[in-house]
Amino acid sequence: MTEARHYNLAELARQSATPGRTIRYYIASGLLEGPVGAGRGAHYTEQHLRRLAEIRKLQGEGLMLAEIAAATSGSPAESLPAGRVWVEYELGEDVKVLVRDGGSPWRVKQIRGGIAELARKLDRRDGGGTD
Repeated sequence: MTEARHYNLAELARQSATPGRTIRYYIASGLLEGPVGAGRGAHYTEQHLRRLAEIRKLQGEGLMLAEIAAATSGSPAESLPAGRVWVEYELGEDVKVLVRDGGSPWRVKQIRGGIAELARKLDRRDGGGTD
C-alpha cells in the first residue's frame, strides 16, 4: 500500500504549472476545494492536481471559468450550461456577425478591428469596387 502524495502550495503550483496566486483564486471562487487541514499542516492532494489539470483542459477548449464551474458542479440545476451573451454586428442586409461577449479587452479590440475591415470590404463591393 502506497502512501498518498501531499503537496504544499508551492509544490502544487510547480506540479500543475499553475501559479499559487491562481490556485488561491480558484479556491476563493469555488472552482477548487481548499487544502486539507489548516495552518502549517495544510496540504493538497492528487485530487487537487487532477482538478487543476481538468480546469486547464476545459480552458483550452475555450470555456470560461464560470462555464467550467457550472459544468463541473455536482447539483443538476447548477450543471446546466451557463447562458451566453452575444453581441451582434449587422454589416449589411445579408451579413450579421455574432461575437460572444465577455472577452478580454485586447481580444475585443482585435475582433472589432476584424469586423471593421470586413465591413470596409463589403462596402467596397456593394459600391462597385473590386477586391
